Amino acid sequence: MGNDKTRFGLDETRIPEAWYNVIPDLKNPPAPPKVVTPDGTELGPEQIGEVMASLFPMECLKQEMSPDRWIDIPGAVIDVYKTYRPSPLLRARQLERVLGLPEGVKIFYKYEGVSPAGSHKPNTAIPQAYYNKQEGITKISTETGAGQWGSALAIAGALYGIDVEVFMVKVSYEQKPYRRILMETYGATVHASPTNLTDAGSHVLAMDPDSTGSLGIAISEAVEVAAKNADTHYSLGSVLNHVCLHQTIIGLEAIEQMQLADEEPDVVIGCVGGGSNFAGIAFPYYHRKLEGKSKARLLAVEPKACPTLTAGDYRYDLGDEAGMTPQMLMYTLGHDFVPAGIHAGGLRYHGDSPLVSQLVHEGEMEAVSVNQVACFEAAVQFARAEGILPAPESSHAIRAAIDEALAAQAAGEDRVILFNLSGHGHFDLSAYEAYNSGSLVDYDFSAGTTLSE
Repeated sequence: MGNDKTRFGLDETRIPEAWYNVIPDLKNPPAPPKVVTPDGTELGPEQIGEVMASLFPMECLKQEMSPDRWIDIPGAVIDVYKTYRPSPLLRARQLERVLGLPEGVKIFYKYEGVSPAGSHKPNTAIPQAYYNKQEGITKISTETGAGQWGSALAIAGALYGIDVEVFMVKVSYEQKPYRRILMETYGATVHASPTNLTDAGSHVLAMDPDSTGSLGIAISEAVEVAAKNADTHYSLGSVLNHVCLHQTIIGLEAIEQMQLADEEPDVVIGCVGGGSNFAGIAFPYYHRKLEGKSKARLLAVEPKACPTLTAGDYRYDLGDEAGMTPQMLMYTLGHDFVPAGIHAGGLRYHGDSPLVSQLVHEGEMEAVSVNQVACFEAAVQFARAEGILPAPESSHAIRAAIDEALAAQAAGEDRVILFNLSGHGHFDLSAYEAYNSGSLVDYDFSAGTTLSE
C-alpha cells in the first residue's frame, strides 16, 4: 500500500468492544412506545413490557431504552464478528478520477458487503440470535424486504441452532429468487408475503388478492407467528433502538479508520428504509460532533417512491399494517401504505427508526429523497469505477455522495465525503438488467397505495 492510504480495514483497526447508545446524548428523551387496545384503552408501561417480553429477548429490551452510553458486546458475539469485521474503509479514487474531481474533494466508503450475507445486517442478526439462544428460544420469525435481513438472520440461526421463518415481501420474493434460495440453503423457511398462513395475511389478501406486499404487512405476519407460539420470538432487522445500537459498530470502526487516513468527513451519508445502516454510521459521528471533534453533516437518503423522512408526518403510528406492534413516534407515511415495487426492497417501509426520526425532526440530521433511475445510474458508474456492484438500497447513498462531490466541485470547495456502502448487489441482477435494457422507471410517492383505498 505504501503511502497511498486507500484501504483501512482488517490489518489496521480493531473490532470495538462496546456499541454506542445514542439515547443518553439526545437533547430530549426518546418518546416511549404506546399500545392502544381495540376498545381505546392505552396500556401502561408494565403491560407494554409484558407484550414486548413475549416477542423479544430480555437483553434486547434492556438495550431498547438503556441510559448507558456504551453497552458491552458479548465476547461470543465478537468471536463471530471476527469472521468479517472490521469491514474495510476505502477511498474511491477511481470514481474520483471518473468524476474529474479536484484533489480537495474526496470520497470514502465503508464497505459492509464483506459479511457472509453481503450486507450490514449480520451486525444485529448475530447478537439477536445469541440473546435468543441464551433464553432457550428455538425459533425466530421475521420479515424481509429485499432479502438481506432474512439472509442475515438465516445465517445467524444456523450458527446458533435456531429455526428461522421468514415472511418475504412478495414483490421482492418474485424479483430476487436467489435471496430466497440463499435463506433456504441456510435452513430458513421462506414465504411470499402476504400469505394465507396468518390472519394478518389473509385479511390483506381478502382486500387485495393481487397485493405485492409491504414490510408493514410482512411484519404483521411474523409478529403473529411469534405471538401465537411460546417457543418463538420475533426479530426485527431495523427501526428499533437495539437494532440501531448494534449497527453502530460500523461508525465506530469508520471513525478510527478515517483517523488512519488523516481525514475527517464533512458529510456522512447512508441510505434509509428503517434506518439501521444509516444509524450505524451516523450515530457515532453525532457523538463525535457533541465531543467537538467533528462538524460533519449527517445525511439520510431515501427513495422518492417511499419518502418517509421527507414527506411523512412526524407522529405516533403503528410499525406494522395489522396493528400488532406498539405505536412509535416517528416519521410515517401511514401503516397501511404500500409503496410502488421499486427494486430497493429494503427501503420500502412506511415508517422509520424513532431515534433517526427524532434527530431529523430536531434538525440534527438531514434527509433527501432520490429517484430509482438516477440511483442505478450512480450504481453502474460506481461499479465500473470501483469494481463493486452495489445493492439497489446502497445506490441511494452513492447517488447522494456523487451529488455532494459535484456540488463541492461546482462551488470550488474542498469536501470529504463518507458513505456507507451497506451491501453488494450480486442477488439484484434482474434490477440491473432492467436498468441496462432501459426498462427501469421512476415512481413517486403517489404511485403507492393504501389498503383502505
